[in-house]
Amino acid sequence: MKVFKFGVLPFFAVLMTIFASGHGAMAGTTVKVSLWDKGASSMDMMDSIKPMGMAMMGADMTMATMGITLDTASVAAGEVTFEAVNASKDIIHEMILAPVVDQAKGLPYLVDDMKVDEDAAGHLGEVSELDPGKSGALTLTLKPGTYILFCNILGHYAMGMWTLITVSG
Repeated sequence: MKVFKFGVLPFFAVLMTIFASGHGAMAGTTVKVSLWDKGASSMDMMDSIKPMGMAMMGADMTMATMGITLDTASVAAGEVTFEAVNASKDIIHEMILAPVVDQAKGLPYLVDDMKVDEDAAGHLGEVSELDPGKSGALTLTLKPGTYILFCNILGHYAMGMWTLITVSG
């Protein structure tokens, strides 16, 4: 019976070849997320416009002074990393991900608190409050469906700071 001896370097070289060829590890998808607003006066319009959260009746999204922009509107199911950048010069933003159960109903919005009830919405994860110019990331394994990314800082969701992403099987 022959016994083969391999040194550390040849073994390492074999592993590197396997990973470099794409075998042995599944790469996930990365989505670039921009959290934006139209400046410090963005919140000044809060009382003068109709709320623009998902399924809030009469929403004119062209009036949105805040928003979330994605570099893609759909991804494949599996591991997805959301790389969020707060593009604002003045305002703190966050990014929360939740599944969309019914687009016609929207999210459970607490009018008095001016926020979404994150627990009732099925909060899956978040990039917590980001100062202007800062970034953060969230990685999750997602099943097929529709998901919403939104900012839940006081009033931001109602000002139009949300977007949808589709995860396909």
